[in-house]
Amino acid sequence: MKKLMLLVLMGVTLSACANTQKVPQVAQKLNEIAPYPNAKVGATRYVIHLPSLKDEANAKVEILVGKDMNVDCNAHNLGGVIKEKELKGWGYSYYEVEEVKGTLSTMMACPESANKNLFVTIRHNLGLLNYNSQLPLVFYVPNDVTVKYRIWQPDSKVLQATAE
Repeated sequence: MKKLMLLVLMGVTLSACANTQKVPQVAQKLNEIAPYPNAKVGATRYVIHLPSLKDEANAKVEILVGKDMNVDCNAHNLGGVIKEKELKGWGYSYYEVEEVKGTLSTMMACPESANKNLFVTIRHNLGLLNYNSQLPLVFYVPNDVTVKYRIWQPDSKVLQATAE
């Protein structure tokens, strides 16, 4: 009888633990981590605090810098360069967009009703960044530009290539 009561009590305790909400990860304020510079006049500082993952070595981060625009059916990009800079004395990186140039697009004829709102991005050469939840990703961009990101993780299924 005592064993049965103990098992029931353990079951209730485990059930209560499983149903408790997880505490959200609280991001440190940027200046508590390192003395990153303030944004210049006409610029905005964006900070990405990545959540911790079980296997961060296999994850990557894609950075999308751009703005929402009403565009036609052509492929559109913004001109601009994203420069990686080092926080002096700390060795941490941050990224700066000094200027965003006009829209680049293909020149196909489009029906008049083909316009739509899209997030048009700068084509940059950063590639996929390494995932590190211990340090934030910091970007300085002009005020009319925003920063978005996407987390890439490998599928658990490994596929076999065919020999030819």
